[in-house]
Amino acid sequence: MNSRKLLSETQRTFPAAKVHCQQPSRILIVDATSASWTNTCSVLSEALENTLCLACSLTGPCRVPLLSLYVVQNQQECLLPFTQVKENFARIQACISELRSLPREGCFPQGGNGAVQAVQDGLQQFKQYSRHTAAGGSTNSSVEITILTSQSSKEMVKQLEKKLKDVDLVSLRRIQVIEILKRDFLEPEDVEQHVPAEEPSSNDIAILGMDIDVQTIEDNVISLEMLFKTWLHVYGTEREHLHLLLPSGGFSHATATKTTLMCLKCDLQERLLDPALLSGTVDGTMRAADLNSPCQMAAWPATVLYKLQVVKALKSEGVCESVVYGLPFIIKPTSCWQLDWDELEINQHSFHALCHSLLKRKWMLLAKREPQNTSPNWNIMMHSYYIIVPSDSATLLVKAVAIRELLLPSTFPALLAEHPERVHGPIESALNSLEVEVAYNPLHLKSNLYKYLKSMLYKPLHRQQAQPRDQRPERHQPKQQQSRAKATVAPLLMAPSPVQVFRPAAVRKDSCERSLLPKEYDEFLQ
Repeated sequence: MNSRKLLSETQRTFPAAKVHCQQPSRILIVDATSASWTNTCSVLSEALENTLCLACSLTGPCRVPLLSLYVVQNQQECLLPFTQVKENFARIQACISELRSLPREGCFPQGGNGAVQAVQDGLQQFKQYSRHTAAGGSTNSSVEITILTSQSSKEMVKQLEKKLKDVDLVSLRRIQVIEILKRDFLEPEDVEQHVPAEEPSSNDIAILGMDIDVQTIEDNVISLEMLFKTWLHVYGTEREHLHLLLPSGGFSHATATKTTLMCLKCDLQERLLDPALLSGTVDGTMRAADLNSPCQMAAWPATVLYKLQVVKALKSEGVCESVVYGLPFIIKPTSCWQLDWDELEINQHSFHALCHSLLKRKWMLLAKREPQNTSPNWNIMMHSYYIIVPSDSATLLVKAVAIRELLLPSTFPALLAEHPERVHGPIESALNSLEVEVAYNPLHLKSNLYKYLKSMLYKPLHRQQAQPRDQRPERHQPKQQQSRAKATVAPLLMAPSPVQVFRPAAVRKDSCERSLLPKEYDEFLQ
């Protein structure tokens, strides 16, 4: 692309962002020289469209503020200059339609450095965008680049190291190099939806004073969709999200005081998207009470520091599911960059030790949330309570638990010891006809949520529909700014598939990540 533009062209290509957002801008670079591009193109387009329709439909701050898309064939080509994702689904959909219309495999040679040139061009365009938005009073200071390629990831990293050594990388937060694994055959769609979504293998290569995240991933819709859904996670690391307060070891139950507390600094991560964020309101904004409610936590946006003080330990079998409510959240050791390395390491080991001890004892924790603000009376402080559940991974699960004021009376009749054979036989026959699965996998269920959101967001763009390759304008010319598609999404009953799989402790106890167990945890848990 020609990076030298007139001011009017720059303003059309880079509209100023409305609000400051901690989420990084995104540059997606697609290497279309793969020998299996026919299959990769279809699954990539579907996964990208599914994820972006969610990003466009979620109320509150935008999770993917800006997106730019490059495709690499015989040379790099910018299909989508930096565009605000929210309220621009029609323009994004037109870009994805153009991606689908690209020539298939065998048209272009592999092994070029077009992806590296696209990285250089994307960084230059982001620099121009940042300069323009800074002049307009708004800032968006960082960008992340994702490269999808079938080439060797090691060769790609070598090219990046060679070409970027003299490039200004201040605004670049991270580069992801995703190597797409080839398949010998195309699986049917119904089989593909049942492929387990595993964490992609990855490792970080440190060059140029930054990390390049190298991953391998299968070319199916679910795997690519989960990759793109990582964009929806909160990316702010300026501070930790939650302080988990434990009684200090070495004190008995009778002598422990509020001032003798051990603090584990943690981050919150959403377990799944809140369907209420997809429903919208009359004016299209999220109610402030939804995030400030004393009975509810929210991982997005992470605007407050939560404090949970552990008050009791609970036997795992003694917690009734009927008194647990609300959206679950994942608790992880914090990755706040403001903490020094020694503190981060001690905090992480302490967190792992707590997870291990809880699994060993088959315990959950009951914790009380300390309110950030008092009531209008200034003398009344309202508390909410949560249970903290361990798993065989290095994470904890937190959910709200019922309190006396919210509990409704109910009577549960005793289960009859005997029942007539005329009803027992049909019930047994019905149960025997059911397919039995060892564990529930949400990836097996589809609610047509993506199709519904796309139908609500879609508005045809008369000037940006896909055209034959020989009729398309030159890519270095800026596209005319299109009108934004606005829609109010109706309330939904079903939530989309979770981003990660939380495995209960009972599934695999032998795979728990082990570390040295401090004595104070045994003393506290006794």
